Amino acid sequence: MKIKEIYKYLESTAPLNFQENYDNAGLLIGNDETECTGILISLDVTEAIVEEALQKKCNLIVSHHPIIFKGIKKLNGKNYVERTVVSAIKNDIAVYAIHTNLDNVLDGVNKKIAEKLGLQNCSTLLPKEQILQKLVTFSPVNNADAVRNALFQAGAGAIGKYDECSFNINGSGTFRANEGSQPYVGKIGESHVENEVRIEVIFPSFLQKKIIQSLKAAHPYEEVAFYIHALENVQENIGSGLIGELQEDATETQLLNKVKTDFHLSVIKHTPLLNKPVRKIAVCGGAGIFLLNNAMAAGAQVYITSDIKYHEFFDADAQILLADIGHYESEQFTTELLAELLQQKFPNFAVRKTEMNTNPVTYFM
Repeated sequence: MKIKEIYKYLESTAPLNFQENYDNAGLLIGNDETECTGILISLDVTEAIVEEALQKKCNLIVSHHPIIFKGIKKLNGKNYVERTVVSAIKNDIAVYAIHTNLDNVLDGVNKKIAEKLGLQNCSTLLPKEQILQKLVTFSPVNNADAVRNALFQAGAGAIGKYDECSFNINGSGTFRANEGSQPYVGKIGESHVENEVRIEVIFPSFLQKKIIQSLKAAHPYEEVAFYIHALENVQENIGSGLIGELQEDATETQLLNKVKTDFHLSVIKHTPLLNKPVRKIAVCGGAGIFLLNNAMAAGAQVYITSDIKYHEFFDADAQILLADIGHYESEQFTTELLAELLQQKFPNFAVRKTEMNTNPVTYFM
């Protein structure tokens, strides 16, 4: 199996189009035509991770964090990034990062956090904008079902918990076939009026190429009339953070103790307790203080994230319990998530989770 088969599956779950504009997800090192001997999953990529992959005969590392995040102008081995990249290249080990695109899908990083906390009825905290498009096309009445079904099969027409969604209007189309054409209906040189259906469907932008190919393959006309335009609508199940509910009310201390136990924490930084029962919990793996206002607006009583600066704790303003559990700690179960995804798709292939803790932060207790 080639490396590209593996990452194309991952991108069907978390498309690269869903990553933030500052990110660098995707195949960072290696040739995607290379036969894969095994996959090592890690949160970060370091020299030690490359060595572990080498020892376990894995020539593909799938990590959450990109080892190449900013531009590299030299490869002199003067820092850990350069040394790691050089080591991966020397040992023919490919590196693929699946970062904010995995953060932004409903069943991604934050869903795993929510599962560990036992949250139910989860929804996206900040849905992503400008990733939906609308296709409008015109089909002869007798072919409309086939055209619609082809679009649905390609991924168009899904809205929330519904699929096969479309809008249709009957009307008349006119055209005249010129010399050299092969019209499906009508005669060359004669004006023709055809009863047609105007079909409208919505789809995520990353599917555009597939949608157009499917449309042209199913449509009977030699020249298919269609147009596509961007929508301002948000995609409710794509975006940053999650909010959900505990099965029953808990005290703030009970919740913090659960987080400390389930996430194997030695310490939690948090704002003063408000001494109120809590049930509605917001979460965001990694640096998530930018979602604090969204969490409060959504009615969360607790917001769990990481990388909160001193002055940012004041922004909770006694309205919400704000907890910082650490960047690595908040995303540690991402390796478990990726292993589950890959093992489900490739059950007979070598998929291994790293045995190393790459957390650069330690605590003196």
